[in-house]
Amino acid sequence: MRVIIVGGGKVGAHLASLVVAEHRQVQVIETRVTEVQHLLEDLSPETVIAGSGTDPGTLERAGIRDADVVAAVTGTDETNLVVTSLAKFEFGVQRTIARVKDPKNAWMFTPIMGVDVAVSQADLMAHLIAEEMSLGNMITLLKLHKGRYSLVEEMVHPASVAAERRVADLPLPAECILAAVIREGRLIIPHGDTVLHPSDEVLAVVHSSRMAELASILGEQGT
Repeated sequence: MRVIIVGGGKVGAHLASLVVAEHRQVQVIETRVTEVQHLLEDLSPETVIAGSGTDPGTLERAGIRDADVVAAVTGTDETNLVVTSLAKFEFGVQRTIARVKDPKNAWMFTPIMGVDVAVSQADLMAHLIAEEMSLGNMITLLKLHKGRYSLVEEMVHPASVAAERRVADLPLPAECILAAVIREGRLIIPHGDTVLHPSDEVLAVVHSSRMAELASILGEQGT
């Protein structure tokens, strides 16, 4: 897989290191001289391209015609939109990802503007904090499918609805599945006849709108 990252600040540099760790080809485009120098401290010279990601010529030098993914992660929403539009409509890149700096601009980051996936750090952080404030001891481990679903973990409380009950008898919400139970260090794949015990750690995949319902089943009643 060939990946082009436009924006070599902290986000772009860290993303590039993750891509390299996965043994994928990556090119990082950065216009600021100081940031280019910082990138060269951690990345090979052939990986870093000095120039503007909104310049078709620079994108050509980065090999955009052979790119599978273009990620625009600069600190400017306008720049990120121009990059994804060029990548999608001018060069036909299969997948484009854009960073949303200002959540108020999120409405513009759509496929019509050439954005396949929009990532708003502020929005994700705010929603994650709000969830953690309202879900008791439930921990969000991973966001899935653009944040619509979450992999969560919670310990079965002794006074919960789930304690000493079979999985098949639990009033689990729609769009929720119990993926695993960790009991005394052992991983158990739950089935309908699996009985949940207090202190079992339950891993579940659940729709974001149903997380509170699941928390009320696994956690202490009345909290």
